[in-house]
Amino acid sequence: MEFLGMPDVTPLVFFGLPAASFLTAFLGVSTGAAGGLMLLAIMAIVLPPAVLIPIHTVVQLGSGVSRTLIMWRYVMSGTIAPFVVGAVVGAAVGAKIFIALPMTMLQGILGAFILAVTWMPRLGRFGNDWTRFLALGFGTTFLGMFVSATGTLLAPLVSASAPNRHSQVATFGALMTIAHVAKLAAFGFLGFAIGRFIPLMAAMIATGALGNWLGERALNHVSERGFRLVFRSILTLLGLRLIWLAITELGWF
Repeated sequence: MEFLGMPDVTPLVFFGLPAASFLTAFLGVSTGAAGGLMLLAIMAIVLPPAVLIPIHTVVQLGSGVSRTLIMWRYVMSGTIAPFVVGAVVGAAVGAKIFIALPMTMLQGILGAFILAVTWMPRLGRFGNDWTRFLALGFGTTFLGMFVSATGTLLAPLVSASAPNRHSQVATFGALMTIAHVAKLAAFGFLGFAIGRFIPLMAAMIATGALGNWLGERALNHVSERGFRLVFRSILTLLGLRLIWLAITELGWF
């Protein structure tokens, strides 16, 4: 079925996904984590795998740009240059080996890593700022070529370096924007054709921007302690879920 010339898109999908984009953007700003991953999980239910990651990347790029514009004054500027260098290299390397990789072990490793950095924040302060964010740029973009929603990996590391919740959310949005630009460039070279989905992507970007705007206002009414508690709780659940998925797919239970 086609809606507005978009294959596999029904009217319910067209109006439902922008609503999901709004909700996940709002939660992503007001809680500091998991917005992109939640949106990817919803999109995976209704969109074909061949276009899922490129479309998700475009929508998250739009969300990241709007979040960065709204909260630009809080972005930690020293993180940008090294992250750009790492992201360019990560996208280039990822594009060369964009094949179906076994995800089981990767899920388990990511889950364990997220738990470790979330509850032992000193691990997220390895090296100096340049080295740390160079490595993050590479890892986030490289892994994003295969699993898309790598913000869960980046979030605890940005949190470990950020002085407050506003800097954390703003810097996270700016860095993920860079990663998405690098990924889209790589997808372009790989020949992904998602132009037919422009109406859907435009609607999701618009509602995501509204979610970011309202989320930033909600963030002003959340205490630093409350924000950190919710942030850690969400990442802990996501980390445990990744580990459980890896264990069950290995057939241990």
